[in-house]
Amino acid sequence: MVRDTYRTVASRSEGLFKDNGSRFIALAYPVETPEEVKAIVDGLRKEYHDARHHCFAYRLGVEGAEFRASDDGEPAGSAGRQILGQIDSKGLSDTIVVVVRYFGGIKLGIRALRRAYKTSTAEALENAEIIDKVARKRVRLSFGYLAMNDVMKLVKDNEADVKSQSFDLDCEMEVLVRLASLDAFVEAAAGIGGCKVEIID
Repeated sequence: MVRDTYRTVASRSEGLFKDNGSRFIALAYPVETPEEVKAIVDGLRKEYHDARHHCFAYRLGVEGAEFRASDDGEPAGSAGRQILGQIDSKGLSDTIVVVVRYFGGIKLGIRALRRAYKTSTAEALENAEIIDKVARKRVRLSFGYLAMNDVMKLVKDNEADVKSQSFDLDCEMEVLVRLASLDAFVEAAAGIGGCKVEIID
């Protein structure tokens, strides 16, 4: 059985940690692509343009195989790895946490920095609504009008989410299909007379 459910944050949440005048503002977001990650980090750099550091970590995908941790000028291993560790301890994916640091004038040691990034991230994730997410693939179905009933039944039976459709002599439909039932869905769709199947992403 293909695993196709995983946990992520539902929406933006925040955490805050203070130490010797420095403020660590942690912001957690749901994300799906590296492009979304970049947009969030760039946006927070503008929003908190007067902050000293914008450290972050993220993990993406149903298996959590894509990840990155950035110290953004802090001592190596003191920030990004701590943030990623908290994301992992909650068993999350498709999640980014950015920690914005305002320097308070007193230098913090490595241990204090690690604690600050870990604690602020933990609070942001504690404040987040954690949801179960189902991994899906987008599938395009192209078929003749006469095959419509069979296609519609297949879509309904698999609880596929219809994203777009156009019905004419030649019909086309894009649907989101659960990863766990993708192979069976594609095989059944290909068995419908005149139906062409294409997995888009």
